[in-house]
Amino acid sequence: MSFFEKMTTAFEHYATKNFDAALTLIDEMEKSAPDVKRVFMLEAWIYFERGEYLRAFDVLIKLLPRLDLSLPYEKLWAAQTTNRLGQICDVLSLTAEAVNFYRIAARLHHEIPKICASMSNAIFVANALENFSREDFNELYAEYKNFLSDIVPFEPKTYNHKKIRVGFLSADFHQHPVTYWSFALLTQLDKKFFDTYFYSAHSFVDDMTQTIQATAHEWRDIEKLSDENAAKIIRDDEIDILFDLSGHTAGNRLRVAAYRPATVQISGIGYINSTGLDCFDYFLSDVHCAGDESWFTEKLIRMPQTHFCYNSQLTKVEHATEPPCLRKGYVTFGSFNNFVKVTDKMLSVWKKILDRVPNSRLLLKHKVFNSDDSKNFISERLKTLGFDVSRVDMRGYSFDYLEQYNEMDIALDTFPYTGGVTTCEAFWMGVPVVSLYGDNHGTRFGLSMLTNVGLPELAVDNVDEYISRAVMLANDFELLTLLRRNLRGMMKKSPLMDGNAYVREIEKIFAEILLDAQKRYLRDKR
Repeated sequence: MSFFEKMTTAFEHYATKNFDAALTLIDEMEKSAPDVKRVFMLEAWIYFERGEYLRAFDVLIKLLPRLDLSLPYEKLWAAQTTNRLGQICDVLSLTAEAVNFYRIAARLHHEIPKICASMSNAIFVANALENFSREDFNELYAEYKNFLSDIVPFEPKTYNHKKIRVGFLSADFHQHPVTYWSFALLTQLDKKFFDTYFYSAHSFVDDMTQTIQATAHEWRDIEKLSDENAAKIIRDDEIDILFDLSGHTAGNRLRVAAYRPATVQISGIGYINSTGLDCFDYFLSDVHCAGDESWFTEKLIRMPQTHFCYNSQLTKVEHATEPPCLRKGYVTFGSFNNFVKVTDKMLSVWKKILDRVPNSRLLLKHKVFNSDDSKNFISERLKTLGFDVSRVDMRGYSFDYLEQYNEMDIALDTFPYTGGVTTCEAFWMGVPVVSLYGDNHGTRFGLSMLTNVGLPELAVDNVDEYISRAVMLANDFELLTLLRRNLRGMMKKSPLMDGNAYVREIEKIFAEILLDAQKRYLRDKR
């Protein structure tokens, strides 16, 4: 088999996920032609797909300095390589390194959508960095906006429709955390007063997609459209209020919103922080989450209770009626949050909690633990921080993750990037959550959810109290039993799941902000 045939076959094996066969060919090619850089990229891609993040990192970090940036195709490979290094560092919670690699990738890419995607990745991941200031975020926003210079926004325009036209822009109209939080908003606006338009940036369809489609006045698939053409469609639909549900999350179409196709533009729910873009008038928040508005380029909408509403129809799993500590004789703390949110400082705080609760254990669950190499990497990190790793249970992602809350007594929230849907899922499974909050919106989700469910005392603004609250719960098996039996009911009766009240409040807000925009438009026209 010639080298070319081996390369072609290896890519075919990669495409069909026959990774072992592909690696066998790659090993032969690297020995016979060590200067063919594309082979090493394929090797790293396979390790990444298999969850062997350390091996992928090792290959790419050695390959990167060998790439010749004066050659266009190798510069493209460098962009792909640094972006993949950012993804690896993201998974391994090497957050500062991830931000840096994503920024480098943005500078190396030549296609605007990929540049903006890399910058969005950098901005998104930066939310997990401790001591990342407003000025630091503003620097990232300015870098992102450099790649919007080609966009000429539409002239402001208002309409006199019989119904308010609300457009929702997202790549996540399927089984996804964003949909769990926005389902009531997406499907329950009063059809006597509102028409809903959906601009889907992802063509994937599941049962949830079909349910949403059935409620839509119009459904537009914009995944393959250019930003300009997608914006023109929104403009032609004469949308009064465009609600972006993505922010800087994966698959976002912020450049579409940058054309300002709608009269009023809002972001929120799917992302925890400011977009940093001038095209959004408002960001949806609530009185608990809002915090310091100076972190935002948008004006904050402060919902009176909660700015999202949880949909329990997606979580029909039953939970145990007693906490596992009664059966096991020791307390299990845990976190199922995305591991990028788990900082060294947070781990050090969790260790202090374990030290103060004899025989207690820590249960961690995330895809980073799906492979031995990254699991060993995290184990070494824990040992460096002084953990007895025999007291830490590290589990990879699995579809039965909700049932595994039945093995947890107390959930420990992360900081500064707190849990979101994972916190709601813990409540749903009867597990109390201890949360730490600061002054920025993204740090205050735990505060908002705990307040709305009736447990505000479990949200605190300093580390000492965070530790004390966790230890207090661990020493009160009776309280843990009561919460296990009643927390789901408390949640059902709370604003977090009162879809009707939530949507009626948003309807009033939509009408008010649209009226304000129309008044400004008429005033400016005089």
